[in-house]
Amino acid sequence: MHRLGLTPEERAALVALRDTGAKAYLRERAGALVKTADGRSAAAVARTGLLRPRQPDTVYRWLARYRAEGMAGLADRPGRGRQPAHFP
Repeated sequence: MHRLGLTPEERAALVALRDTGAKAYLRERAGALVKTADGRSAAAVARTGLLRPRQPDTVYRWLARYRAEGMAGLADRPGRGRQPAHFP
């Protein structure tokens, strides 16, 4: 269920993003998806396949967003993160 099948073009795009992406979080997410496509379980990738351990649900969300939206699903959405303490 949490395996990822990729076409050669999709795989090449994810490998390129993993290797040369401008943002570290995009490189990490692309790397996790490539490892999942190579046959590792998403839970194993979350525990030991990344720079730091993640919750398996985090990798499952990355998979679901990639399946639904493609490469655009890997980017952070607006409104995430800490909001300013005061409005200028």
